[in-house]
Amino acid sequence: MYLVNGSPSTTFDVADRGLHYGDGLFETIEIDRRQAVFLAQHFRRLQTGCQRLRLPVPDLHLLADEIASLCQAAPEHGQAVIKIIITRGVGGRGYRQPEPIQSSRILSLHPFPDYPDSFQEQGIAARFCQTRLGVSPALAGIKHLNRLEQVLARAEWSDTATQEGLLLNVDGHVIEGTMSNLFYVKDGVVYTALLTRSGVAGVVRGLVMELCRQQPLKLVEHDYTPAALLAADEVFLSNAIIGLWPVRQIDGHVFQVGVLTRHLQSQLRHLKALDREVGHAL
Repeated sequence: MYLVNGSPSTTFDVADRGLHYGDGLFETIEIDRRQAVFLAQHFRRLQTGCQRLRLPVPDLHLLADEIASLCQAAPEHGQAVIKIIITRGVGGRGYRQPEPIQSSRILSLHPFPDYPDSFQEQGIAARFCQTRLGVSPALAGIKHLNRLEQVLARAEWSDTATQEGLLLNVDGHVIEGTMSNLFYVKDGVVYTALLTRSGVAGVVRGLVMELCRQQPLKLVEHDYTPAALLAADEVFLSNAIIGLWPVRQIDGHVFQVGVLTRHLQSQLRHLKALDREVGHAL
């Protein structure tokens, strides 16, 4: 099911800059029992991304209403996924922005991925990808529509035994997974990549970091190498759909599902339950 600029539709203007230049942003949101999960956090990131790309910030109350409308088609007692795409709208040929900018928005409802419970419980297998992320401080952190690096990286494997690929940037620093953010634990300290030059700052990444600060657990954002990751005591991945997955193996190197990973999984579930109680205050 799709809403294009508020109307049910499966058609889109072929002159839209999102199609021509990837000129826009997107958010992928879990729907649980017809309620959007961590919607306020997704909206804050969307606002930040719009400001970084100099896009008009969409009417968030209107977006919330459209999400609520799509949620009525989601399973009453199950999960689904809503994707929001905001583009700079229709413009002529060339990079110059249209004046005035009339943004386009596309909302779509999708089935929830059929991930086995074992991914949460026993963890997943990952591999390092050969594709490298570029370095771009102007775009680092935001979830813009240009995702060809992730597409190329995900094409590197097709076996079902591997659930995620890990990406380095051109400087040789481990940044993230193709669809996730990456954390590791060493001697009781939680580490994650510094995303000032490459990568996407995920909503759940931000929640995990906030949980660490509240505990308090020592949290370090830094540039690190594959060798540092492989020397970790625990490794886990996060995103808005998977929540938190332990990593049990990277290219044959085995990890245990550790105490801190289990603790943060539990705390994240608690946050999700609180979010349901609070509702969609914007």
